[in-house]
Amino acid sequence: MTGLVPYLHFARTARPALMFYRDVFGGELALHTFADFGRTDGPPDAVAHGILDGPVQIFAADAGDGEPALRVEGLLFSLLGTADASTMRGWFAALADGGRVLDALQERPWGDYDGQVADRFGLTWLIGYQP
Repeated sequence: MTGLVPYLHFARTARPALMFYRDVFGGELALHTFADFGRTDGPPDAVAHGILDGPVQIFAADAGDGEPALRVEGLLFSLLGTADASTMRGWFAALADGGRVLDALQERPWGDYDGQVADRFGLTWLIGYQP
């Protein structure tokens, strides 16, 4: 791990969320279940620890019984200049699939491109690049 990596606790949607992010960003996905870790505070097939390791790193798990699940307000994940323009446009389109575009990916007055999209799992992303 080389920097800040979000660790998200989902309400029983960690598996589909991490698989979605793997499909969007690429990388290797490792999933460990509650059963793998001997946890009894949720279904045995719930994700106790998931790691997406690639151009974008994300850790996630399913919240156990009685634990708070992800609720996001006033936060966005910034991926400014983290890949070439074509890759960034692809990420934006993929994140928008099943989500919603908040601010179209477009050229700004200063010459760079950026936009915001909320994905199907409730995370907001700022995607941008220099031409």
